[in-house]
Amino acid sequence: MTKAADRTSVWLAGKVRGGGRGGQPSGLDRGRITEATVRLLDAEGLARFSMRRLAAELNVTAMSVYWYVDTKDDLLELALDHVYGELRLPDAVLPGQWRDQLRALAGAYRLLLVRHPWLSPLVGTFLNVGPNSLSFSRSVQQILRTTGLPTAGLTGAISAVFQFVYGFGTIEGHLGVRSAEAGMTQEEYFRHAMDAVAQAPETAAMVQENADLMAARGGDTIQEMRDRDFTFALDLLVAGIEAMVERAGSGEQAGLASGVEGAGAPGAAGATGAAGAPGNP
Repeated sequence: MTKAADRTSVWLAGKVRGGGRGGQPSGLDRGRITEATVRLLDAEGLARFSMRRLAAELNVTAMSVYWYVDTKDDLLELALDHVYGELRLPDAVLPGQWRDQLRALAGAYRLLLVRHPWLSPLVGTFLNVGPNSLSFSRSVQQILRTTGLPTAGLTGAISAVFQFVYGFGTIEGHLGVRSAEAGMTQEEYFRHAMDAVAQAPETAAMVQENADLMAARGGDTIQEMRDRDFTFALDLLVAGIEAMVERAGSGEQAGLASGVEGAGAPGAAGATGAAGAPGNP
């Protein structure tokens, strides 16, 4: 049996290109199997998914599915990359448009996580080196490269934005699942939970203390509240990137001025790079 620690990726093991073993059952292909997997995961969730359940959905035997994938993990990894293909990526990345493009891609990623609540656990499980995942990562990197941030700060900026989106979209998606399981709309579930918290002695005082926050939050529905929170939080991150770019520019100018006074001094370029790095005083 292959240990999880020994597993790399279905995309790195040469299992995807051929489309299946020789003599595979007719009427099936890896694309059809992957699409059925996504439908089942959307309808029933990750915990209930099994190869046997998938085979029943496809009206074939479980062994028929194994002609196309070796393991359940291989299939989940294919499904993970498949839904990344739903993201609409920019045709071209233009320096003056990084704010709009970053907001659009962050918003699309949020919706993807909400639409497929099973996605977030898999993101942290697999390497995410399928073609759609790599295209998404490449677009993110290209957009952040046009911001003016020093190269040393790019991965930090990517983490700040997209790990925020990951967390926001994950919680939002899970709320949708809990609401459905309770037989309520999200609005009903939220109001029911807030009423319970407000009335419980252990938490009522905290609710009172934060009444001004809820009032200032605005929005007539839970969706409007979340949209406002997401937009404001993303604006904070964009403003942070702008501030870091400005800080880097100031540091670079200071370094250039120092270089003029001591022209030709060894190590001047290195000092300038350090001064321009985000987070340095």
